[in-house]
Amino acid sequence: MGPTRDAIVATAHESIARGSKSFAAASLLFDPKTRQRAWLLYAWCRRCDDIADGQDHGHSMSHVEDAPARLADVSAKTEAALAGQVVGDPAFDALRIVAAETRLPPAFARDLIAGFALDAEEWRPATENDLYRYCYHVAGVVGCMMAVVMGVPPENAATLDRACDLGMAFQLANIARDVREDAEAGRCYLPAAWLAELGLTEATLLEPANRAALARLGARLAEKAAAFEASARGGTPALSFRSAWAVLAAAAIYGAIGREVAARGERAWDRRVSTSGAQKLGFIARAGREAARRHELYANVARPAGLWRRPR
Repeated sequence: MGPTRDAIVATAHESIARGSKSFAAASLLFDPKTRQRAWLLYAWCRRCDDIADGQDHGHSMSHVEDAPARLADVSAKTEAALAGQVVGDPAFDALRIVAAETRLPPAFARDLIAGFALDAEEWRPATENDLYRYCYHVAGVVGCMMAVVMGVPPENAATLDRACDLGMAFQLANIARDVREDAEAGRCYLPAAWLAELGLTEATLLEPANRAALARLGARLAEKAAAFEASARGGTPALSFRSAWAVLAAAAIYGAIGREVAARGERAWDRRVSTSGAQKLGFIARAGREAARRHELYANVARPAGLWRRPR
């Protein structure tokens, strides 16, 4: 007999509070049942990421020497959770609970782990489409899972596409913000084709003489993130008011990160881009007004034909 659901939810709440102030703030807008399930899903995602990257709630990323073994551990515990087994790790038992309560497709959980496998292989994107494939596996599919947590049927492909778009926007903003941090940890998520276009290499990315070129790439990432974010808003009419409120608040909070990277230009990586508490409150208030008018504002927002689409 493992810990109770209430105990696992409490641990999951602690995890999101430590790991992401932005997601923690947005999650408070959900109705109580959805909020708990969002915390449970976050706890599993956060734990998988921490194990794979040698982090503590997303902080202090380090190079790991045993990446394949870590990946095998994450995969085995995830499969046990999906099979309804008590794992004994609160984060994986969180997945067990939320998967059972929401009809979460197991393929989504496996797609996320496939993203960690790319990092374990020290994979690098060669093209823009490679970048999008990576963003899907580490964030777009999380958007899909969150949509299911919010009550979207797994069969509703159109709404899941918009949820995926929001995850894509978040990850592209993250990549833009974390260029320096990733490079210092031996990682680079900028497509090789983009680097070559500006005469850059992974090794020369952080050289002071290349700041102007790097700023152009930061702005490009922010522009791509904004396109996915705009598309994601078109999915909010399918959600309840409170879920739409949370989604729109998170979109605004994370969207501000990408926009700030672009606005800072060459200074974007002098200090980490973040949003203040006051800014978050402003975004949340505005999102509430948008959510109340979501059918008027976003019901007819078509998904751009050329926007990258998640794999089926």
